[in-house]
Amino acid sequence: MDNSTLCYIEKDGSYLMMHRVKKQNDLNHDKWIGIGGHFEQGESPYDCVRREAFEETGVTLINPRYRGIVTFVTDDTYTEQMHLFTCTEYAGDLTLDCNEGDLEWVRKSEIKNLPIWEGIRYSLSFWIGESRSFR
Repeated sequence: MDNSTLCYIEKDGSYLMMHRVKKQNDLNHDKWIGIGGHFEQGESPYDCVRREAFEETGVTLINPRYRGIVTFVTDDTYTEQMHLFTCTEYAGDLTLDCNEGDLEWVRKSEIKNLPIWEGIRYSLSFWIGESRSFR
């Protein structure tokens, strides 16, 4: 089973989203997702989300909030547990230049209009408080 993290960094009523358009053979191609990636050997979910956020954005997360796990089962041979976080504080200079996709601040009310995974759509609906309008 694979383990990964995904973080939605929040600022001024928006989340930092990545439009996955830059990598070849990307399972997430053309989806909008948060910041994150796969665990490295010996990492905890908190270690992983902090490392991935720094690698993808140049910022250090301060007090990321653990929100839960979404389990993706694609077939009999692959299962992924994605540890979800939100974060409202970070240190450092944010860069929007990422080799995996285009980073953009997206108003929370507009996320439901983007192509995102259903499991993430369901989770975000509770964090944002718009559960009826996200589904």
